[in-house]
Amino acid sequence: MRNAVGALLAAGSALLLAVPAQAQPAPLAPVAAVDIGRYTGTWLQLAAVPQPFSLDCARDTRATYSLVDARNVRVQNSCETWSGSRNEIVGNARVNDPVTNAQLHVSFPGVRSQDSPDGPTNYVVTYLAEDYSWALVGDPARFSGFVLSRVPAVTAEQWRQIRAVVESRGYNSCLLLTTPTSGGRDDIRPLCTL
Repeated sequence: MRNAVGALLAAGSALLLAVPAQAQPAPLAPVAAVDIGRYTGTWLQLAAVPQPFSLDCARDTRATYSLVDARNVRVQNSCETWSGSRNEIVGNARVNDPVTNAQLHVSFPGVRSQDSPDGPTNYVVTYLAEDYSWALVGDPARFSGFVLSRVPAVTAEQWRQIRAVVESRGYNSCLLLTTPTSGGRDDIRPLCTL
């Protein structure tokens, strides 16, 4: 048995060495400009790459942004939990790129490794509809990704457009799951199936 396991490990290692390494995609690119005043307000999460901090969220995940000053935005994230209660956290988004206003550092007091308002960019607005009706945001390495909308329901054609934008920004659309939203979708499905 030991020899069989060793042979399998050796074969697996040889295969890994024979396969060329995949090139890392470039960091997630920001949009050319964000009008922070227009960006503030409430955004509903229509789909996202699942994150550990959102495992408690069952539906109606939203972010409400309000301007503090030229560099800072108050962030209030909330959702309905699986038990039916509301989950909420308040933090800050600091603009790291004043040229575009599209790269920010989001922090939450008391959250390990995210409690300082200063830090590297972890929130990039990579797509923003001209009318500010929906946006795609994520971190530079695409470990996170969120489809945000001003309204809870979008048409089938709009879902196809969202999927196309997600894929054009280097995401695997099967990794983003829809978020149940009152007045919108009521299921959790991979975006690639829409």
